[in-house]
Amino acid sequence: MAKAKKTTKSIVNRRARYDYLIGDTLIVGLELTGAETKALRLGHGNLTGSYVTIKDNQLYLINATISGTSAIRIKDDDQTRTRRLLAKRREINHLIETKHQGKTIIPLEILTQGRYIKLKVAAAQGKKHYDKRETLKQRSAKRQIETKLKFKR
Repeated sequence: MAKAKKTTKSIVNRRARYDYLIGDTLIVGLELTGAETKALRLGHGNLTGSYVTIKDNQLYLINATISGTSAIRIKDDDQTRTRRLLAKRREINHLIETKHQGKTIIPLEILTQGRYIKLKVAAAQGKKHYDKRETLKQRSAKRQIETKLKFKR
């Protein structure tokens, strides 16, 4: 009998692409408890407003919310606790250099499809208000072109 496919629910920080110009991306590990792992596999996480900081040559994820369910108990103060990120020394040094250049390290997505739960982070630069408006104009123009091409077929 064949095994049933597991549904994978990656958690995406949709606000990040709107607020930042995304640069180099990197996939790092997360140091989690068992209950947090179960909750993330079920899709009970939120990256909105979270960021990555560097302290004592270590990477830490701050302000990410992992909420439990009735079966998975996570205390309220543990839902937004600081979590350590697991990366190689060379990757950490590269992120430290980009941090000194004035860029922000932001989480983009939590990947849950494999055995381990990974986090996709990126070195990004904040957009100005006029850059955000320009992005919205380009997006709407692209949508209009696609709809016109769709109706011509």
